[in-house]
Amino acid sequence: MQQAQETLKKYWNYDTFRAPQDKIIQSVLEGKDTFALMPTGGGKSLCFQVPAMMQEGLCLVVSPLIALMKDQVANLEKRNIKALALTGSLSVDDISNLLDNAKFGGYKFLYLSPERLQADWIVDRIKDLPINLVAVDEAHCVSQWGHDFRPAYLKISALKKHLPKVPFIALTASATQRVQQDIVTQLGLEHPNVFKKSFARENIAYMVFEAEDKLYRMQQMLTKNPGPSIIYVRNRRACHDVSAQLQALGYTATFYHGGLKEKEKEANMQLWLSNKAQAMVATNAFGMGIDKPDVKTVIHIQLPENLENYYQEAGRAGRNGEKAFAVLLVNPSDIKATQSQFIEVLPDKKFLGEVYSKLNAFLQIAYGEGMGETYPFNFNDFCHKYSFPAVKAFNALQFLDRQGVLTLSKEFSEKVSVQFIIPSKEVIRYISLNPADEEAVLTILRNYTGIFEMETGVNTAMVAKKAKTNEAAIIAMLEKMEQKGVIALRKTGNDSSILFNEIREDSHTINRIAKFLTQQNDIKVRQFESVVHYAVDTTRCKSRLILEYFDEKPEEDCGICSYCIAKKSTPKSPVETATAILELLKEGELSSRHIEDKLGLTPQETIFAINLLLQNGRITINSYNEYIVL
Repeated sequence: MQQAQETLKKYWNYDTFRAPQDKIIQSVLEGKDTFALMPTGGGKSLCFQVPAMMQEGLCLVVSPLIALMKDQVANLEKRNIKALALTGSLSVDDISNLLDNAKFGGYKFLYLSPERLQADWIVDRIKDLPINLVAVDEAHCVSQWGHDFRPAYLKISALKKHLPKVPFIALTASATQRVQQDIVTQLGLEHPNVFKKSFARENIAYMVFEAEDKLYRMQQMLTKNPGPSIIYVRNRRACHDVSAQLQALGYTATFYHGGLKEKEKEANMQLWLSNKAQAMVATNAFGMGIDKPDVKTVIHIQLPENLENYYQEAGRAGRNGEKAFAVLLVNPSDIKATQSQFIEVLPDKKFLGEVYSKLNAFLQIAYGEGMGETYPFNFNDFCHKYSFPAVKAFNALQFLDRQGVLTLSKEFSEKVSVQFIIPSKEVIRYISLNPADEEAVLTILRNYTGIFEMETGVNTAMVAKKAKTNEAAIIAMLEKMEQKGVIALRKTGNDSSILFNEIREDSHTINRIAKFLTQQNDIKVRQFESVVHYAVDTTRCKSRLILEYFDEKPEEDCGICSYCIAKKSTPKSPVETATAILELLKEGELSSRHIEDKLGLTPQETIFAINLLLQNGRITINSYNEYIVL
């Protein structure tokens, strides 16, 4: 392995491999098919990049994530390694030219999505490339039992026939035993060497806290652990809101989500990477390719969609080996909110059929036609015309995309995008001079809180309805505001495009793919139930719950999670706690939060003791939510 270590040092400036990277690389160099299950932060990419650099020829990397492909290509190019990716809406000529470059240009890596392999001419061109290794990243997508099944991944196995002497390596960061077996079968791996790294992260303390006031709990944690932190939120609006709230409390915070322009993403990222911002408030768009070793705390303030995603996001803490914290803040309403966001919006077979049928009608595609045609598409108009709930309809279209029935252009945007380019106090002045616009402007400001910081999609129909006017009047008002230099306005006739990969066949198409819809919905429901179980179970070690989900059988509790810490601590008796609260309140009225802080109590201990005192008439509460001794 000396040559491998020299390659590692030369291009990546690392002295040694992390287990089991060296064994995986050795397997690949011996020409063996290889399966690598390595949790996030384990260094999966080096397992195919190092052996590819040690051999003549080109490594073909199949990955479903455009952002990750771009990130890896950029990182390789920084190391003077030639790499390219077939991403975006490239023309046939563009793809052909890139494949020529891959063949004759001395490139070492070619990244592409599995959907590209559905084009026979691309597969024919790949057969002529000097390929030394095929790496299948995010390999759980090949399994119908995986959390992100993509039928296009099934096409990869056909490459085995065309490249019989080329070793394949399948890599994933999260797969149960059933999914692992399915990956090997579906990819046609021949007697693969299988390497698994335990999901255990001994230095991460998994914490679950019930919190009514989540901002306050974040404040406590960021003060107690002032190192770099990531706070995961559910949507773009929350990124701006939580970041602003933390800044108002005196913390350095920035934000990151998919709606930011590249310059903003890069600027905010650098603030955090250089420790000029302690907290990065982000959606799950943040994280791919990020390897900041000194992240002290990762906080989720809403329930995640599944434990696979949670484990990967939580695992961005403590990569330097020092103790770190992965915290989930929950309150009773979270379960219902998460269920409505992730489960109740899953399309069933009937709804999927309606969306597919209406989509063909909307685009005026006749039965038996449409294949290979691209159509401009306005998602908002489509949903409005047929009264489809937007999230559920998008999930249906996304499912049709994953099944290969059609291809959605990758980015949806609203028909109208707005950004205020004057300060908020000047907006107030504008309203005073234009009183007829007041209701509509205030509606926009109430519903789109980040509109001063970024270009924001505005649902003009919704604004018109709330402002008790019509959509044409809202458009006219926005155009006037643009002319006056109040806002930047962008209007697009269509917010997307759709390429049909099959002819229109209505029920035949839906019946063929319905079994996969049912299966995927069942998986999502079970995953949601696993998340809820992790959040509410107060009788088991949190680390063990995660490890058991991934089919590991730990023999001991971790000793550092919220359950283990609570088990070690001696609970205070309610009478003792109530007495201490009475003595404290004799010095002056206090809120429950201040009582909790001063006495070092848990929220549950505080609430129970206060209720005890209230029921016995020893204390009362004033109009400021403070408690007073009677």
